[in-house]
Amino acid sequence: MRWLISIFINAILFVAIAGFFHSFEVSSFGAAVAASFVLSILNVLVRPILIILTLPITILTLGIFLIVINAITLLITDKLMGESFEIHSFGMAFLMAVIMSVTNIILQNTILNKGKYD
Repeated sequence: MRWLISIFINAILFVAIAGFFHSFEVSSFGAAVAASFVLSILNVLVRPILIILTLPITILTLGIFLIVINAITLLITDKLMGESFEIHSFGMAFLMAVIMSVTNIILQNTILNKGKYD
């Protein structure tokens, strides 16, 4: 259930980010949900491989390089989704990765883990 909630949260984030920045476009909320689903699959399959391959630089940067890995997975999602989900630059993908990371941390610590400690 948490997986579906995170997919819809990411889809809402995609639509919100597309509204603020012109270098990112999403054609509809359905496309945002599909892109969020593709991103979640990539996070399960591709992200661990990228983390292992870049482990030395991740250790040297104290984990900050993970944001670059998140940006790369967003760009892969862009390529897989075609015209309905467009990220125009790596800088935009990096900014999206930062925004999504911060938002997901806040939401997980406040909403999704709320009943866990009660």
